[in-house]
Amino acid sequence: RMAMLSLGSWLPAWPGLAWGWALLDALLRGLVGACATSVLCSLLRVYLYIQCLNDPARQDLRAALGARRWALEPLHVLLLTAVLALVGSRVAALVVLEFSLRAISTLLSLSKGTHSIQLLLLCQFSLGCGLSCGLSFLLEGAPHGTCNLLLAAGLAGLLAVHALRLALHTCTLYELHSRARYCGVCMLLLTSGHGVPRLLRKALLITFVVADLAAIALINRDFLSTAEAVRFWTPLTICYTLLVVYMQEEQRSNMGRQSAYQTLLVRMGGLFILLLTVGRWTDILHIFLSLLGELWCLLHTGVLMEACRLQ
Repeated sequence: RMAMLSLGSWLPAWPGLAWGWALLDALLRGLVGACATSVLCSLLRVYLYIQCLNDPARQDLRAALGARRWALEPLHVLLLTAVLALVGSRVAALVVLEFSLRAISTLLSLSKGTHSIQLLLLCQFSLGCGLSCGLSFLLEGAPHGTCNLLLAAGLAGLLAVHALRLALHTCTLYELHSRARYCGVCMLLLTSGHGVPRLLRKALLITFVVADLAAIALINRDFLSTAEAVRFWTPLTICYTLLVVYMQEEQRSNMGRQSAYQTLLVRMGGLFILLLTVGRWTDILHIFLSLLGELWCLLHTGVLMEACRLQ
């Protein structure tokens, strides 16, 4: 009976190889998360571009959406892959849980529409962390884990490339093709493009449900007793509750980019103080890496945030 061998079984069991394979797995998980973020941004760009095209008052914003430097997208994916690979599973799990609570609170307290679309943009880095946590948990101890991650990374990369091509096609030719009515892709967007946010919300709901379960399991595996778990989860719950209450007030008063940056600093500051008391020294480093990843995602989608605010 033929069985597919894992990549690590082809080489001798040297001590340094275990670290090398762990790094490769981390890079592959980061690549999957970065590609998922790229797909999310590309589809939102398509949706917002069509919305701006139908509004004469937002033609300048439409031009800004279409004038994106598409050659920088691979650089964005590479940098985000590196950050997600370096962020430890413990901090990634905390980022996922924090965003999930924030998303639930926002959807319950604010009206639907623009706010939920902006929430899709704000989840970029959390989405990458969620996929990294989910893959780490689901493939933990798997004999062919590296091969599975290679397949997942290949599929994610293929989806990211096609989503980017769709966004480029839309920003370049949609206006012409939608009037001429001879391009199948543009006709599909013309009739069903309004359903892109609903599709993304359903996909993200499934992703974050799995990621939350994986995050809880990854955090709890570090505790040897229930008392240790209680000492960690109690201040964490209090910290997250205070953060959610603060961010609700900020979102009611201001939904712009400045509010997003301010909320990011408060969130990361709260996690930093929490991990100073109940975390490890590596967690502090990972918090700074998470801050850089979040800032990079917000800078990368500045035009999309402005389109959401104006809508």
